[in-house]
Amino acid sequence: MMSDPHSANPHQFTPAQIEGVYRAIYERRDMRHFIPGEIPAEQLLRFIDAAHHGPSVGFMQPWRFIRITGQDMRRQIQAHVDQERVRTAQALGERGDAFMKLKVEGIMQCAEVLIVSLMDRREEYVFGRRTMPEMDLASCACALQNFWLAARAEGIGVGWVSLFEPEFLRRLCQMPDGSKPVAILCVGQVAEFYQKPMLEREGWDTRRSLQDVCFENVWREDG
Repeated sequence: MMSDPHSANPHQFTPAQIEGVYRAIYERRDMRHFIPGEIPAEQLLRFIDAAHHGPSVGFMQPWRFIRITGQDMRRQIQAHVDQERVRTAQALGERGDAFMKLKVEGIMQCAEVLIVSLMDRREEYVFGRRTMPEMDLASCACALQNFWLAARAEGIGVGWVSLFEPEFLRRLCQMPDGSKPVAILCVGQVAEFYQKPMLEREGWDTRRSLQDVCFENVWREDG
């Protein structure tokens, strides 16, 4: 994993710890299939705490987490996602039929559902966002990745569902004006983790090579 396992960098983790970090990164999956089994409250809180320690531009910490415990709310969310699934299939045109065959959420099967949102009054945070206000979303995505990696390390599956109208969830969860939901997280026990990302396994797309995404000095056009 390391180019020089005997290097004297005093800040690095032990080889076993480094291997664990990379394993979580490479084996993290966007899970859609869950099995019965609860998530202890203290375990879920660890994942949220890991998210809360993610980096944020200007230390704005824009993320907010809402745990959905009401079954009626779950059903409303699942029904809304299913409606958006149909609209997405229509927007995909000729790929719509293939899309409809994919399992895109596990809202009613997973142990926990979380709504992750950007906070309101984000315009007050200018540090690092004057020319790129979207860095609030980038910060929230870093928090979500932390959540995902912590859960994977503990053998818990997480699925990020984005098939929804933000305004619907904002009203349903009584969020303040100016806030914006960005993710429905399905969290729960799984029978196994996918060997490959589900969309890669199902032939929806393939992983690009590093040569396709890594340039030097200037952007290189394909071909």
